[in-house]
Amino acid sequence: MALNILIVDDSETVRAIIAKALSLAQIPVGELHNASNGEEGLQVLRDEWIDLVFSDINMPVMGGVEMIERMGEDDLLKRTPVIVVSTEGSATRIEQLKQKGVSAYIRKPFTPEAIREVVDGILGAGNGDGDGS
Repeated sequence: MALNILIVDDSETVRAIIAKALSLAQIPVGELHNASNGEEGLQVLRDEWIDLVFSDINMPVMGGVEMIERMGEDDLLKRTPVIVVSTEGSATRIEQLKQKGVSAYIRKPFTPEAIREVVDGILGAGNGDGDGS
């Protein structure tokens, strides 16, 4: 199944690196959407069907934490898995993010293998054994 993915980062270069890593990791991407801050990310989430979000924490206008908090207030969006990709990496910070609903954390710099491992972990945990009937 191809995934519709949203990458939220204020750096166009980082967005391109994540997209390239997804390709190298052989993640099946349907549509790839980009946003340069949390506010733009929320707009994409409202307008498009997104299966997975990769988000930075520190961005202008609206940071990743506020975007994640707002997603948590929306019954539909709170089910969308979020992977934080950031240089911040303290255990306390990661735990706070997970309490807000973050599915996984990847520290910059990262490898395509790290992306693959995290995506596989989320999809495996989220798909279950049922066929939906």
